[in-house]
Amino acid sequence: MARRPLPRILSNRGAHLARGRELARTAADGATDVLHPLITIARGLRRLASAGRRRWLDTPKDRRGALLFLVASVILAVALLPYGPLLAAITLMAAAAWQGRNLTPAAPDGPDESQAQRLRSLYDALVPYFSSAGDPNPLYTHGGTWEKAFPAYEFDGTGRITRLVIVYPAYYTDSEAESRARIEHLLAAKSGRGREYHFAWDEEGNELTVQVLAPLPADIAAQRFVTSPGETVLGFTDPTQVRRTLPLTHGEERRDVPPVVWRTGIRSTEPHLLAAGQPGSGTTTLLRSVALQALLHGDVVIVDGGGTGEYACLTGRDGVLAVECGLAGVLGSLQWAAHETERRLTAANRAHQAGDPPPEDTRRPLWILLDRPSTFTHLAAADGREDPQSLLQVPLRHGRPANVTVVVADQLDSLETLSTAVRQHTRARVVLGPATSEQVTAVLGTPPRTTPLDHVPAGRGYARLGTGPVHRLQVPATPNPYDDATGDDHRQAVLELLPARSVQDHARAEPERTAPEPDPVHGVTADTMSVDKNSRDKPPLDLTATDKTTTDTHTANAEKTPLEPVPAESAATESS
Repeated sequence: MARRPLPRILSNRGAHLARGRELARTAADGATDVLHPLITIARGLRRLASAGRRRWLDTPKDRRGALLFLVASVILAVALLPYGPLLAAITLMAAAAWQGRNLTPAAPDGPDESQAQRLRSLYDALVPYFSSAGDPNPLYTHGGTWEKAFPAYEFDGTGRITRLVIVYPAYYTDSEAESRARIEHLLAAKSGRGREYHFAWDEEGNELTVQVLAPLPADIAAQRFVTSPGETVLGFTDPTQVRRTLPLTHGEERRDVPPVVWRTGIRSTEPHLLAAGQPGSGTTTLLRSVALQALLHGDVVIVDGGGTGEYACLTGRDGVLAVECGLAGVLGSLQWAAHETERRLTAANRAHQAGDPPPEDTRRPLWILLDRPSTFTHLAAADGREDPQSLLQVPLRHGRPANVTVVVADQLDSLETLSTAVRQHTRARVVLGPATSEQVTAVLGTPPRTTPLDHVPAGRGYARLGTGPVHRLQVPATPNPYDDATGDDHRQAVLELLPARSVQDHARAEPERTAPEPDPVHGVTADTMSVDKNSRDKPPLDLTATDKTTTDTHTANAEKTPLEPVPAESAATESS
C-alpha cells in the first residue's frame, strides 16, 4: 500500500516557522527605527522627572512653599502669553530629546593602531611554530593577516593584552608538554613580562585561550575560617576552578575569597602533606597556619629543624604536646607518635570487632608537623643514631584510619634526603616561593597552567591535592608573633588564635626553677618541653631534649616496648 504524502502545511512547517521568525525580527527592527524619536523623548522625560523629584527632596521643608509659589507663577505667566502653551510644549520636548540621547560612547569596531601592531607582531612570532611547508591552506604564513588567527582579544588601559583566543592548525602537537611549553613561554614573553598568564588548551577545538591573572591577595591575615572539622585552609586561589568561597575579615572590610581546602581524616584521599620551597618562601608560615587550625579540634606535635624558635609561641599551649628542636627530643617524640598510632589502630580494631564505636581518644586528630626534618637526618648520621624519618613510616602508612596526619616541610634542594615513605605517602603537595617549571613539575607531578614569576611575595606558590588540578596559592599571613619584624596587626591576629597556656606550663615557670643545661647537639638550651593536659585523658609523653630515652606509659604499649619510667618531676602529663 503506497504511503500518502503529508499535507503541505505539515511538511513545510519548519520553513514556515523560520520565515515567521525572520519576519518578526524584521518588523521589530523597523518598529525600533520608526519609534526611536519617541523612545528618546520618553527617556528624556523620565530623566527630567527624576531630576525634579531629587530637587524637591533636597529642598528644605521651610522653603517648599516658596518653591511651589514660584512654579505656579511661571505656569500662570506662560498660560497667559500668546502661544505660551505651544512654546512651552516645544521647549519641553526639546529638553527631553536632549536629555534622552544615548550618552554611552560607541565602542570601536576593532583595535587601534598600537594594538593592531602588537597583534601583528605576536602573529609573526607564532608563524615558525604553527606553519608547515605541506599545508595547502596555511593559517600562519609570513606576511599573512592575524584576523583569522585571533578571533577574540582584550586589552587593558596601557595597551597590553589581557585576554587572547588563538586558533592553531590541527596538526600541531598540542598533546606534548614540550610543545605547549614553547608556545606558553613565547606568549608570556611577547605579551609582557611581570604578569601571570593562564593557558587553557582546547585540543578538540584547536584553540588556546590566554588570560592574564590578577594578583592574589597577599594581605589576608590569619583568622578563624568558616570550615568544618577535618578541613584545613592552605591558602587562597583564583575563582576559575574553585566554586567555594570563604567570608574573610580584612580590617573593617569583609570579602569572599576562594580557598584551597585540604580535607583530612578517615575518609581523606590525601591524608598527608608535603610542602617545599626556597629559604624565606613561607613554608614555616604554612606550618604555623596549619597548626593554629589543627589546635581547634586536635593535638599537635611540632618538630623544628630550623632551630630559630619559629614555633616558640606554641610552646606550653593547650593541645600542643611538644615543640622539639633537639635530636634526642625529636627521636622520643616520633617514637611516641609511632606507638600512639599503633595503639589507636589496636583500640579501634577491638571496638570494630565488638560492634562498638571507636574510643573517644582514637577519634581526636593527632597532627605531626615537621619543619626541615633533613637537618636531623644529617645530625643522626653524624652521631650514629637512628634517622628520625624512619620513625614516620607507621604514622604515614597507617595514619589515616588512626586520625594521625603528618605534614612535612623542607627546602627544594633537600628533597632528595627525604625518605621513600615521606615521598610516597604525602600526596597533597605545595610549592612556595620562586621555582622553575621543572622544580614545580618534580614536586607536583604535573606542570602548572600558569607561568611562574621570578619575584613573588612570601607564601606564594602552587598547590595540588592528589591527582587534582594545580592551583595558585597564597598562604595567609601567619608570622611569628615574637619576631620584632612582625607588624602589630599580624602579631595581634596570631596572638588571638593561640590557645591558652596549660597548667603545667605555669607551674614550670616558677622563679625557683633551676637553669637547664645546654644541648650538646645544637648548642641551645635543652629544656623539658611540656605536654598539655586537657579534660580528656591523653597518652603520657616525656618530651625532653636530653639524651635519655622517651618513655610511653600506655598499658597497651608497655608490654610491647619496655621503656624507662618517667620521673614524676619531669613528666608533664598523666597516664590514661
